[in-house]
Amino acid sequence: MFLAFLFCLLWSFQISLGHFPRACASSKNLMEKECCPPWQEDGSPCGQLSGRGSCQDILLSNAPLGPQFPFRGVDDRESWPSVFYNRTCQCSGNFMGFNCGACKFGFGGPNCTEKRLLVRRNIYDLSVPEKEKFLAYLTLAKHTTSPDYVIPTGTYGQMNNGSTPMFNDINIYDLFVWMHYYVSRDTFLGGSEIWRDIDFAHEAPGFLPWHRLFLLLWEQEIQKLTGDENFTVPYWDWRDAENCDICTDEYMGGRHPANPTLLSPVSFFSSWQIICSRVEEYNSRQVLCDGTPEGPILRNPGNHDKARTPRLPSSADVESCLRLTQYESGSMDRAANFSFRNTLEGFADPFTGIADASQSSMHNALHMYMNGTMSQVQGSANDPIFLLHHAFVDSIFEQWLRRHRPLQEVYPEANAPIGHNRESYMVPFIPLYRNGDFFISSIDLGYDYSYLQDSDSDFFRNYIEPYLEQASRIWLWLLGAALAGAVLTAALAGLTNLLCRHHKRKQLSEEKQPLLMEKEDYHSLLYQSHV
Repeated sequence: MFLAFLFCLLWSFQISLGHFPRACASSKNLMEKECCPPWQEDGSPCGQLSGRGSCQDILLSNAPLGPQFPFRGVDDRESWPSVFYNRTCQCSGNFMGFNCGACKFGFGGPNCTEKRLLVRRNIYDLSVPEKEKFLAYLTLAKHTTSPDYVIPTGTYGQMNNGSTPMFNDINIYDLFVWMHYYVSRDTFLGGSEIWRDIDFAHEAPGFLPWHRLFLLLWEQEIQKLTGDENFTVPYWDWRDAENCDICTDEYMGGRHPANPTLLSPVSFFSSWQIICSRVEEYNSRQVLCDGTPEGPILRNPGNHDKARTPRLPSSADVESCLRLTQYESGSMDRAANFSFRNTLEGFADPFTGIADASQSSMHNALHMYMNGTMSQVQGSANDPIFLLHHAFVDSIFEQWLRRHRPLQEVYPEANAPIGHNRESYMVPFIPLYRNGDFFISSIDLGYDYSYLQDSDSDFFRNYIEPYLEQASRIWLWLLGAALAGAVLTAALAGLTNLLCRHHKRKQLSEEKQPLLMEKEDYHSLLYQSHV
C-alpha cells in the first residue's frame, strides 16, 4: 500500500537534477551544442522571463593539468561538458537546475528564499517505520524510470558528432549507478587500446567533493520522487566494527543460506539487478554501459584479501587521519604522502600518512571488505550499502573541514589530475558544478550529521559547562572579593589625596629655602613622592 502511494506521487513532482536532460538529447541540441531547456512555469529558456537564469556560454578553466593523462581530444569527458554542449543555463540567486527550476542546496520555497538544514542520521537511530520507509524509497527509485534524464549509450564520435543520438531510458537509482560508472570508466583510444590511469572522481583531490555532490543530488531525487522534502540518506558508522552488522535482512540484506556470495531471498535487495559491471567487455568492444541488467548483487563480506585489508577502520584510524593538516600534496594522486584526501580515500597509512600501494585502508577498506559488487570501482554504486558508506566518509570530510577551517584556496587550483582542478566542472553532471564549490562546510549546503551535532553539544558540556558551574559555586566569594577590592581602592585613593595636599603645603613653606639641599633631605623627598 505504501509503495503504491509512492508510485502515485511520482507524477506530481518534477525531477530537476542529474545527467543528460531528456530535453537536450536531440540531434538539434547536440549539433548546436546547447542545453537551455525552458522552465515549465513561464515557458522561457532557463526561466529567463522570471529572472531565474539565462542561456550563456560555458567558461572553461585553462589551469594546467597533472601529467597522469598524456592525451588530448580523445575522451568525451575532457573539458567537461564542451564535447556535448558549450551553452547551458546559468542560474541566478538561489536557483539551480538544468532549467533553473530548482533551488540551491540548503534553500527551499517557491522563490528559493527559505533557508533549510536537514540532518543525516545513523541508520541504527532510525525508528522501524523510518527504516522501512528508507528501504521502500530505494525500491521505488529502482523501479521508476527517470522522467527527465537519459543516459548516452555511445560516445560523441559514435553518435556521428551528435547527428545520430544514442540514448536510453534508465530508472532513477540506476541513473546514479551509471554516473558513477561513467566518471570512472577507462578511456577508449581506438581499436582495442584503452587508458586505465584516468578517473574523474577518484584517486585525486575531487574524490571528496564529487561524492558529496553525488549524495546531495541523490537525496534531492528521492525528495522529489516521494514528496518527502525532509528525506536524508542515513549513514553507517563503521568505526571499530568487527563485521558487516548492517548485512542483515532487517537492514541491507543478509547472506543467502545456500550461496554466501548472494543476498538472502527475503532481503529487499535480493531481486535487484546490477548494471555497468562488465568493464572488460565494454573495453574490448569500445562501448559504453547501456544500462542492461547484468545479474544480482554480489556480496561476501569478510571473505576478502586479508593481507591487503586486515580489518575494518578503527576510531584511532579516523582520528589519526583527521590530524593531517594538508588536504592535498605532491603528485595529488594515489601516491601522495601526508594528504588527508589520499589517506581518507585509503591509499595511505592512516597513522603515518605515507602512501602504500600494498594496503587498502579507510574508505577503500570497506569496498574491499564487502568482497563483491562494491569491490569494483565502476559498478560499486549498485550495492545500496554504497550510499550509507559514503555518507559516513563525507561526515569525516566534514569533521576535517570544521577542525582545520581551510580557505577555498587550499583546494588545488592547478596541476591536479585531469578533471580535479578547483575550477574544473565535475563529470558528468548537468547542470554544472565545480570541484571547489563543495570544498565548504555541509552547513552551507543545507545539511549536517547527527553525531557531529552531538559532538558540538559535548564540547560545550565537557569544556564550557564545568567553568560555568564552578563560577556559580564561588559567586558569593567573588562578590565579596569585589566589594573588598572596592573599599581598599577607595581607602588608597583617600590616602593618596591626603599625602598630596601635605606635600603641596610643604612645597609652599620651602619656597623661601635655598635651591640646594642636603643629601638626606633629597632622599626624604623621593621617599615621600613614592609613598
